[in-house]
Amino acid sequence: MNLNRRAHDICQRILADAERLRVEVSQVGGATIVDCGIAARGGIEAGLALAEVCLCGLGRVAIAPSCAAWDGPAVTVVVDHAVAGCMASQYAGWQIAVGKFFAMGSGPMRAAAGKEELFEKIGHRETADVAVGVLETRKLPPPEVIAYLAEACHVAPDRFTLLAAPTASQAGGVQIAARSVETALHKLHESGFDLARVESGYGVAPLPPVAADDLAAIGRTNDAILYGGETVLWVRGDDESLQTIGPRVPSNSSADHGEPFRAIFERYERDFYRVDPHLFSPAVVTFVNLDTGHTHRFGKLRPDVVRRSFSS
Repeated sequence: MNLNRRAHDICQRILADAERLRVEVSQVGGATIVDCGIAARGGIEAGLALAEVCLCGLGRVAIAPSCAAWDGPAVTVVVDHAVAGCMASQYAGWQIAVGKFFAMGSGPMRAAAGKEELFEKIGHRETADVAVGVLETRKLPPPEVIAYLAEACHVAPDRFTLLAAPTASQAGGVQIAARSVETALHKLHESGFDLARVESGYGVAPLPPVAADDLAAIGRTNDAILYGGETVLWVRGDDESLQTIGPRVPSNSSADHGEPFRAIFERYERDFYRVDPHLFSPAVVTFVNLDTGHTHRFGKLRPDVVRRSFSS
């Protein structure tokens, strides 16, 4: 199950449907670039396509009319291959900094590069004949970024496809709100949980209103998960370990929990690395034990914080 090949096949469908999706396709440094919201209009459908690429088609993302924490639209995700789809691909684990260019990198190109320590634990490194990545950025990547990524992924630039959207865009908001399962899995991994126990995942989070700028959008998209996100994980094994680790997984396990993320971010002088890493998780995480039939729910929704964030 080659992640990059699966994502590449999805990209071919996006390219063929570019006009309907309102995305713009160009060639930079030999690579194919799909603008989903920088200069292009993009939209909700482009965001769903972005999220599907991030998951390599191993999960399904959809728009729901509402969720428990927000009366407006929500984004749902269902994934059976949760570790491969969410951790080896969807997780934004590659901070791309080349010259003055910076972006958060997701997608199966991470598995082709295999540079993160995460892959030592979860596996899924792969040798790819094509590579696909998703960039959260306000600028399209210049040729030197393409050269850097292609070399890191061991593919020729003309075998690389990159999709990009800023945080403050319709497409960017959808693909970030689709990370409810991914953030729960990452928190579990950081807490020492064996992710091989996870069979399936479901998540829902509010779709934030598009903010006026990327800083405000960072606040709203984080709050959608931290205070409005709910994740259900179907797992194997014993119940005792779930009861032990469960309280440490939701966002309310962090001392920084309780106020909109933008206020937290400003307090730490816009330095992500000073924010308590335990904050980054859904508001509610539920474990369904397939071996015992028992359900364990942890955390609490904070619709009051969601409303403050989305209206500010």
